[in-house]
Amino acid sequence: MALWDRIKESASSMQSQLEAKKNDLKSGAFRDASMAMCALVAAADGSIDPSERQRVASLIATNEVLQNFPADDLQRRFNDYVNKLTADFAFGKVSVLQEIGKAKKKPAEARAVIQIGIVIGGADGDFDKSEQAVVREACFALDLPPHEFDL
Repeated sequence: MALWDRIKESASSMQSQLEAKKNDLKSGAFRDASMAMCALVAAADGSIDPSERQRVASLIATNEVLQNFPADDLQRRFNDYVNKLTADFAFGKVSVLQEIGKAKKKPAEARAVIQIGIVIGGADGDFDKSEQAVVREACFALDLPPHEFDL
């Protein structure tokens, strides 16, 4: 199986797992950690261009699991995290990873945050090394073993 097909299959599988847990994913910690994860993946290479920002924003708005929350609230939080990362990536990353780490109190939410990162990273068909690296770092922030997600 080609790498592209494996990425698509993995992202699709993660999305299905997320949808199955949708009713359990309604806390503020999950909402904030999910938006922090989306921003971190979008800015994984150290920068985020407007088209990438728009693509991720549109994925957030159409993701069934995230529809538990108002779209404009999610958008605002995503933009706040992106702004932190673009102002100073290294410093912003520490802050964003701390936000992600707040979801570790509930293992189902922590796993869902990682799955959202994989879905966002694989959405363009190229879950690249920098995206995988930040999702792996998020695993550590959530006390989850990266190999559980093939990272």
